[in-house]
Amino acid sequence: MKHKTIRGYIRYTSKKPERLNAERGREFFTITKQYDEKIVVQAHCEIDDEPNVVRDVVIAMDEKGAPLDCSVRLSVGDELEGTGWYWFKEDSVELEVFNKEKGRISERIPVKQPVKWLQAHPIVADALLMKLYDLTKGKGVQYFKDLLLTSPDHRGATGPMIFTLESIGLEYHGEEVITIKAGIFNARHFSLASADGLEEEHPAYNVWVTANEDYLFLKAGVEGYMQTHYELEELEYFE
Repeated sequence: MKHKTIRGYIRYTSKKPERLNAERGREFFTITKQYDEKIVVQAHCEIDDEPNVVRDVVIAMDEKGAPLDCSVRLSVGDELEGTGWYWFKEDSVELEVFNKEKGRISERIPVKQPVKWLQAHPIVADALLMKLYDLTKGKGVQYFKDLLLTSPDHRGATGPMIFTLESIGLEYHGEEVITIKAGIFNARHFSLASADGLEEEHPAYNVWVTANEDYLFLKAGVEGYMQTHYELEELEYFE
C-alpha cells in the first residue's frame, strides 16, 4: 500500500469527585495518510452527558493540518441538530449546511489567507492541531490567528456552522515517556494557553501526542468546570 492507516479508540471519563473515572463517552477514529501526504480523519464521537451528543466527522487536511474539506453530522439529545459540508480555498470557505436553528444555508465566506485549522471537535484531531507549533523554537507559547470552528460550544454541540476564533495560544512543555491503556509512548506535551473569541472561556487543557510525524493523540485532560479525561485505549496500524 502507498498509504498508511491508523485506527483507534479513545475513552472519555470524568474526573469530578462524585463521578471519578466514570465513563462519559467514547470515540472511534481512523486516520489515513495518503501517498500525496494528504491526511483524512474519520471520527465517530459520543458524549453520554445530557443532552447526549453524537457526532460524525470526516475531515481532509494537508500535511500541516490545514483543512481541505469537511463534513459533519451532529445529533443532540438523540435528535438531528445539523449536518454540513465545508470546502476550503485560498481566499474563501464555502459551506452547505442544514441545522435546527437556522434551516438550510449556502454560504461563501471570504478569508484573507488560507485557513490554518478547522476545529470540528473530534478529540483525535486536537492532537493534529499541535502541528501548528514550530518545534524548532523550543518550549514556550506560540499564537495563531483566524482559525475556524464548526461550533463555539466546548462540547461542539451546536451547528454545524462557521465560527471565527480570533487567536489561540499553544504551549509546548517538552517530551516525556507516558504509559496509557494503549501502551508506552514517547510523547510531546502541549497545552492550550489561550483561546480568544470564544463565547465562554475555555478551561485549561493539556494534550499529549506521539513524538513523531504522526502527532497521534495519546491522552488529554480538561480542568475547570469540565474535569474530563480522554485516553487512547486501542490502536492499530496498517501499512
